[in-house]
Amino acid sequence: MAVPVFCNSCFCEPRKPTPRFSLTSCGHVICEVCLQKGKKDECLICRTPCRTLLLSKQTNPDIQSLFMGIDTLCKKYSKEITQISEFQEKHRKHLLAYQRQKTAKLEESLKKVTQQMHQIQCMKPPEQTTQLPFSSTSRNRLSIPSRKQNGYSSYSLHPSHPSTSEITESMEIDPLPSPIRKV
Repeated sequence: MAVPVFCNSCFCEPRKPTPRFSLTSCGHVICEVCLQKGKKDECLICRTPCRTLLLSKQTNPDIQSLFMGIDTLCKKYSKEITQISEFQEKHRKHLLAYQRQKTAKLEESLKKVTQQMHQIQCMKPPEQTTQLPFSSTSRNRLSIPSRKQNGYSSYSLHPSHPSTSEITESMEIDPLPSPIRKV
């Protein structure tokens, strides 16, 4: 059911011979008779500056929809909304399929690399430990005697950390190069 059209000033409705109706930019409907009574470019109802548009069958469909019944509008726009929704869903599914395919390829690559790493680790012989020959005399520490005559306290060259030879002596060395590093 369409919305009844009537003049917002005199409340007349369209009838045969009907006066023409205009819509103001401020949202009022005014008949041709009342429109002539008011000031030009001013709404007869709210007295604000406005423009008018003659209502007819050639009026823009967006303006005509203001006078359509809600049920008619719902049917009209539900068809458009359904088409838009289907279009967007189709594109979402397309993107999802692409992402799934990309994920499957990455998972396959990861599986291959993991298998290769496992094979390399299985081929690697058991680790052997060898110690480097360092003499035990390299651990000797030096100390400087105290110099009390010139006011200095005793000074020692004993490091608070183990020496380099102590560190390297306790390190184990793998004679085979790492399979991950390039030689």
